[in-house]
Amino acid sequence: MISDHIKGRKQYDHDPAVLAGIRLHREIDQFTDNHEAIKKAKEYFRPVYRLYSGALVDVVFDHFLAIEPSVFSEASLFAFSQKVYAELDKQQAIFPERFAYMYPYMKEQNWLYNYRLTSGTEKSLAGVVRRAAYLEDHAPAIQLFHQHYQSIQEIFRQFWPELEAFAFKKWQDLK
Repeated sequence: MISDHIKGRKQYDHDPAVLAGIRLHREIDQFTDNHEAIKKAKEYFRPVYRLYSGALVDVVFDHFLAIEPSVFSEASLFAFSQKVYAELDKQQAIFPERFAYMYPYMKEQNWLYNYRLTSGTEKSLAGVVRRAAYLEDHAPAIQLFHQHYQSIQEIFRQFWPELEAFAFKKWQDLK
C-alpha cells in the first residue's frame, strides 16, 4: 500500500518485512508495465491520457479483480477489505505523509471494496485524473471504461493468472 509513496533509498528505512512488501510491489509493477496485455489495455486510454494510461488501466484492473468470481465473492471482498484496514491501522506510524493523509478517506469510504462497483471505479478514475499534472477532464476516462469494458475485462482475465503466479513466486523468493 505504501510502496508508491516511498522514493529511492527511503525504502531501506523500513524493517525487512515491509521492505519485502515494497520490493514485491515494485516487481509486480515492473512485470505489469512490460506485459503485452497491459500494453494492449493501455491503448484504449492512450489517445486521451498518454502517459497516464497505465494508471487508468491499474484502476480498471482493480475493478475486474474485485468482481472476479474465482478470486472474490461480494462477502469475501468485504471481509478482505476489513482485514486489510485492520492490518494497516497497526502500521500507521510508518505511513509516508501522502498515504497518511489519504488513508482515513480510503478506510472510511472502503475504497478496496468499492472497486467492485462501477461507481467506485469511476471515482477512482476521476481521482487519477485529478491528481495528474496537466489533466483536467475525467469524463473521457469514464466513457472509455464503459465503452471498452468487455474488451478490457477479457484482457484482464487472460493476464490475471500470469500475474498471480508471478507474484506468488516472487513473494516466496523475497521471504
